[in-house]
Amino acid sequence: MWSMQGLRAAWLHESSFRLEVYLFAVLGPLGLWLGQSGVERALLVGSGLLVMGVELLNSSIEAVIERYGPEFHELAGRAKDMGSAAVFVLMLNFLLVWGLILGPRYF
Repeated sequence: MWSMQGLRAAWLHESSFRLEVYLFAVLGPLGLWLGQSGVERALLVGSGLLVMGVELLNSSIEAVIERYGPEFHELAGRAKDMGSAAVFVLMLNFLLVWGLILGPRYF
C-alpha cells in the first residue's frame, strides 16, 4: 500500500521519474528480448530498475529538504547534489551494462 502511494507520488510530481518509466517501458522488454541468457537479461533489465530506484531515493531526499524551506543551506545543497550524482552514476552503469553486453554483438 505505502509503496504504491510512493510510486504514485513520484509519477505525479517527478518528471524525471516519468521519463525513466517511459524509457524502461521500451528498453525493459527490449533487454529481455536481446539478452541471450538469464544473466544478460537480468543485467539489462535490472540496470534500468536500479536507475528508477535511485531516482525514487533522490526524489525523497529532495522532498524532505524542500519540506524545511526553499532557503539555501550548504548541507541541503550538498545532499541534493549527491542524490543527483547517484542517479547519474546509475545511468552510467546502465550505459556500461548495455554497451558491454550488446556492443560486441552488434558493432
